[in-house]
Amino acid sequence: MTQVQVVQRVSEADPYPITPKEHGVDFLMEHRHLWVRSPRQASILRVRAEIVKAVRDFFDERGFTLTDPPILTPAACEGTSTLFPVDYFDEQAYLTQSGQLYIEATAMALGKVYSFGPTFRAEKSKTRRHLTEFWMVEPEVAYATLDDLMDLAEGLVSFVVKRCLERRRPDLAVIGRDVAKLEKVEAPFPRITYDEAVQVLQEGHAQGVLEHKFEWGGDLGSPDETFLAQKFDRPVMVHRYPAKVKAFYMEPDPLNPKAALCVDVLAPEGYGEIIGGSQRMSSYELLVQRIHEHGLPEEAFKWYLDLRKYGSVPHGGFGMGIERVVAWVCGLEHVRETIPFARMLHRLYP
Repeated sequence: MTQVQVVQRVSEADPYPITPKEHGVDFLMEHRHLWVRSPRQASILRVRAEIVKAVRDFFDERGFTLTDPPILTPAACEGTSTLFPVDYFDEQAYLTQSGQLYIEATAMALGKVYSFGPTFRAEKSKTRRHLTEFWMVEPEVAYATLDDLMDLAEGLVSFVVKRCLERRRPDLAVIGRDVAKLEKVEAPFPRITYDEAVQVLQEGHAQGVLEHKFEWGGDLGSPDETFLAQKFDRPVMVHRYPAKVKAFYMEPDPLNPKAALCVDVLAPEGYGEIIGGSQRMSSYELLVQRIHEHGLPEEAFKWYLDLRKYGSVPHGGFGMGIERVVAWVCGLEHVRETIPFARMLHRLYP
């Protein structure tokens, strides 16, 4: 005979808010603290935990050293328009957009490093791909070329997907994920240049498949990324974007100074960019010039410029957003379900 002890009984006068009936997204997000108890949400969070562990295992097993950058920073990494300002005693500080600049410093000391932590973007975006607070893993490698970075990104993504298929297949079944699509995610990944991507997009417009005409020199938007990625059954790498649409610290392509030695990894099935990275600019003089061109305060980057002045080596790295990877692996419509408590443009509760 099995004995059952009732630990707590919910009052009939104030019943459990979430019932088997359909609830709206706003209602469920308002009760996120209870929604996470449902089987599907619990499975998503277990897959997320598996992805986080797989990422750490991948880098730890390959001789990378975890180094933790600060969350409070004196300057922008990606752009001044998406910063969350914070009063820091008598100074102005910002919540970090990326740990990259700081782990460039630790890469000069340790060779192969990575950081893993929360990042913040004050983007007024309502798309299904964006959160204002998200987690990112960022490796940085001394002497790495763009090809090295693409190999590393390809290996990381393949490793993470394989780990989830091995250890979280029952959870993926609860979520309703078609694992046959994930089973195709194996190296090598297709690699195309930005110029080749532009040609594909322009052909799509000419054929009436893509609504807008894409012009060379622009950055890829969500429809563009989706159109490109749907032509492949695994992530596709787009490399050598125009330097003017990328961050100030990216190394120019010696064969085409208008292009940067950078790469974006686009997930299939319309999930967009999951990785962005580049070789870092090695010239002190050119880096100063780019800081000024982007309207950034040189004084705030004095320590970063020191990395080029006192014993620099060629190096590079990338960032991978955990929530977008979770959304893709689980086949979710929106990133709000990929983290226990999502922070979005109009969502700060609970």
